[in-house]
Amino acid sequence: MTEAAFEFPTANGAYRAARIAFVQSLWHREIVDQAYVGFADAMGREGFGTDRIDRFETPGAFEIPLHCQSLARTGRYAGIVAAGFVVDGGVYRHEFVAETVVAALMQVQLATETPIFSVVLTPHHFHDHQVHHDFFREHFVVKGREAAEACLGTMASLARLAAA
Repeated sequence: MTEAAFEFPTANGAYRAARIAFVQSLWHREIVDQAYVGFADAMGREGFGTDRIDRFETPGAFEIPLHCQSLARTGRYAGIVAAGFVVDGGVYRHEFVAETVVAALMQVQLATETPIFSVVLTPHHFHDHQVHHDFFREHFVVKGREAAEACLGTMASLARLAAA
């Protein structure tokens, strides 16, 4: 991609270098960290350095939307990636938490007009053993790469819309 693809319009019509916020939960950190690995790798291959990706952490997935909203309202970010792993803890329905988080991320995106990319995943079944840990670590790498592709494509598309 060209360097211009990594710029975005500001309110006064000027352009500035794009920054991305990456917000992740700490629950199952060893797995969720892999989303950042995949994201940063894919962005780097396209010439978007990690020096322009600001990383933030939340205790769990439920706190991600508020952080994304606060970051979006700063106007500093061309996009925000949210990563978390919501699993069945046996106390409540994990699907409820996952649906709530993803719906809130969409609300933030629409209200702030800052693109939000979700790597908040919830498996049907997760068991705390090595096979599942290995599978989901690799799966989060793939999802991080996919988020990078979506992020780059969306930044380019929004830049074209702003220039039209």
